[in-house]
Amino acid sequence: MMMKFERPIVVTRLLIWACFLVLVSGALRCRAQERTLEELKAEAQKRADHNAYPFNGVAPDDVREALGRLKSLDPDEWAASWMVIGNRYTEKARSEKSSENADDDFIKAWLYHTMARWPVPNSPGKEKAYQKAREAYLAHGKLLTPPLEVVRIPFEGKEIIAYLQMPKGIKEAPIVVGIGGLDSRKEDMAERLRPLLTYGIGYLALDPPGGGQAPIKAAPGAERMLVRAVDYLFERPDVDKKRVAIYGSSLGGYWSTLLAAIEGNRLCAVVSQSPPIDETFARSRTMALSKNREYLFGFVQAQLFMYEGATNLDALADVRERMSLKKQGFLDKPMAPMLVIGGVLDTQVPIADVDLLLHSGQTPKEAWINPLGGHMGRDPKVWSDPIIFQQVTMPWIIRMVSPNAGPSNPARENE
Repeated sequence: MMMKFERPIVVTRLLIWACFLVLVSGALRCRAQERTLEELKAEAQKRADHNAYPFNGVAPDDVREALGRLKSLDPDEWAASWMVIGNRYTEKARSEKSSENADDDFIKAWLYHTMARWPVPNSPGKEKAYQKAREAYLAHGKLLTPPLEVVRIPFEGKEIIAYLQMPKGIKEAPIVVGIGGLDSRKEDMAERLRPLLTYGIGYLALDPPGGGQAPIKAAPGAERMLVRAVDYLFERPDVDKKRVAIYGSSLGGYWSTLLAAIEGNRLCAVVSQSPPIDETFARSRTMALSKNREYLFGFVQAQLFMYEGATNLDALADVRERMSLKKQGFLDKPMAPMLVIGGVLDTQVPIADVDLLLHSGQTPKEAWINPLGGHMGRDPKVWSDPIIFQQVTMPWIIRMVSPNAGPSNPARENE
């Protein structure tokens, strides 16, 4: 089933790392089933040669250099090798006389430092890489027009750190909240959503619960962090309160779907791309995570890092089982208008979850399903992440938040 849309033109640090070692030890029994070093090198280079996730935007020769230095699967060795390239581009950016060239190099530095911390910063080296990635990205953000704004939203004695850009010259603009997934972060969301500025649409880019600089881990109830972010937008005078939308990808799609149910009266549109709903969280699937080959590597470690109380695989299975939106009773609630994106061949989020969402509740939904697509609906021949966003997601968002679209959410027609 495919619907075609028109294409628009840091004694504390020691404790922290001790905790990380506990998390990693919980996954050791699974490592034998993950890719060997040589298998990982081959698969990574193959994906880089095809500009495929998670190597979108990086040079195959740079990837070959980084992989060539690797002698083991040690996470700090992985981080160090990629940081050589990231540091090179950072130094180059700082020496550029042209701000445009500097910006290009800061983006490259961010990409390689991101790969150094990929999928999650669960070792000292990867944590250092993640810090360097943020520094490079913020240097890039200062060169944008308008400059990237770092917002800090008070939350339960901590703060939610997000990125914001609003279009110039619009008194009250529509806005899209972007929520990253298991390994994507607010930086990725900001890059993906930035083209919306051309259409007079702002964006707020968020880390998901458990990811990046998020103040809490993923668990049932963690959506309160995201609700606070939405509250923040409704406090801003430059936001059109009737045209607030949500975009979530992968695990971010879980959170966007949940928000569609609990915040449907405040949202005009929600995009959920490969959203985990129910079957994804089954214990049997959690216990088999290490067998997945669609995910490049570190699938178990990334999950252990993300979820609250996940000190080993059994504890991870416990918390994931409780995440099911079906078991929590959210699927039958009225929802904001939705676009659901998925791939029939997805091995991370089964298409059954997408089908369950589409056939649940009281609100009609639109869908774009790639019969040859894997996770996120992507496939190696045509539908890359950027293409899906450009040709499917962005046109739908523009249509739904357009000032001429009228009240797109029936729940708000009487406001």
